[in-house]
Amino acid sequence: MAEKQSSEFDVVVIGGGPGGYVAAIRAAQLGLKTACIEGRGSLGGTCLNVGCIPSKALLHASEQVAHARHSFADWGIKVGAVEVDVEKMMDKKEEVVHGLTSGIELLLAKNKVTYLQGWASLGGDGRVDVKLSEGGDAVISAKNIILATGSEVTPLPGIEIDEERIVSSTGALALSSVPEHLVVVGGGVIGLEMGSVWQRLGAKVTVVEFLDRICPGMDNEIAKTFQKTLEGQGIAFKLGHKVTAAKNTGKGVALAVEPSSGGDGEEMSADVVLVAIGRRPFTNGLGLEAAGVETDKQGRVTVDGGFQTTAKGVFAIGDVIDGPMLAHKAEKEGVAVAELIAGTKKVKVDYTTVPGIVYTAPEVANIGFSEQELKEAGVSYKVGKFPFKANSRARAMEETDGLVKLLAHKDNGRILGAHIISKDAGTLIHEVAAVMEFGGTYEDLIHIIHGHPTLNEAVKEAAMAIDKRAIHV
Repeated sequence: MAEKQSSEFDVVVIGGGPGGYVAAIRAAQLGLKTACIEGRGSLGGTCLNVGCIPSKALLHASEQVAHARHSFADWGIKVGAVEVDVEKMMDKKEEVVHGLTSGIELLLAKNKVTYLQGWASLGGDGRVDVKLSEGGDAVISAKNIILATGSEVTPLPGIEIDEERIVSSTGALALSSVPEHLVVVGGGVIGLEMGSVWQRLGAKVTVVEFLDRICPGMDNEIAKTFQKTLEGQGIAFKLGHKVTAAKNTGKGVALAVEPSSGGDGEEMSADVVLVAIGRRPFTNGLGLEAAGVETDKQGRVTVDGGFQTTAKGVFAIGDVIDGPMLAHKAEKEGVAVAELIAGTKKVKVDYTTVPGIVYTAPEVANIGFSEQELKEAGVSYKVGKFPFKANSRARAMEETDGLVKLLAHKDNGRILGAHIISKDAGTLIHEVAAVMEFGGTYEDLIHIIHGHPTLNEAVKEAAMAIDKRAIHV
């Protein structure tokens, strides 16, 4: 058993995910003696280990399979029967993950951040107790503590996740074979991305969603278009229904499903069931109550405008506080809180310009307000739309699904929201993000000279369509 260790730091970050490691590096860059504590055994948090990165690796791989099976022949590319080696695909995914997580450890070392592997809890008055992974304990004294412990899968009451037949997103990233029938419980981003992966690889996929629509919060028109696109790819939807029971029979899963509004239920069977109804803050074992850190009814840590919790010297960022559970949102907050602690400057975090992206094919990206949100708020706005079937680059690639939808203030023209469904929508949205960040208008998008032929031209044409002056439609 290792001996008890004791150290003092200016900043201690609990959690080594996107928010945590970025906060630690920025604090160290600002001259603060910094430590980062992570219990997982590898840095990068959910995002790099069992979230953003491995899912994007599988989305990329499965998209190549779909192209080989369905698109190559149209371009005169002849291949034999396409076979999928799931084990090899998973090995490649892990190679990508390992390369990135080990790279973060090097970044911490380069910036002289002390990295401790273990589980931390608050001891009050700047004390952090750590159960070290190698054995033994460490007691750390910190002038400032940043909670960046991320989130965990929200369980579905009455359903036990075994990560074999009934899986969370973690298990869905590590299936050993392609299931014949995958039932996805939840029509949100995670469920649709993972459903897309396994559908492309050959699974029949059925999405069961409690609400009468997919992707709550997404612009209604875009969500409907998105659903139709996924249905065209072969994904089936059972909206307005809930799963009340799921039992692993050894050979598959027996599910009980009934209408969300009540009524007669039915039975479904599947080889694998993915429970993807959302995520919740991960704060187990942190000792929040004893340290005087308050949480709200959803279990989120309460903070003020400077990320300060109700305990002096304790800050919180990322998934454990209010706001979208996105890695890039956590990273921005990590930089902001480090700057605040160092006293250098106040970093603005504009939550209306946090992009959201669904990495299916086509991708879906949004920023700012949806049309329904503007209507509910009574904001006067104008709409411009442009379909990718009228974009020359999209036509050249036969990637014509989708559209760009821009929302601008009726009086001053400022961009209030943008919604894109297309190939590379997650990249295209950042052109709009840059203009919004500087308070720009749709006229600014029009005046930018766009290269031809590019998908970005659809963004310009959507801006032009606001005043009914689009050229190519």
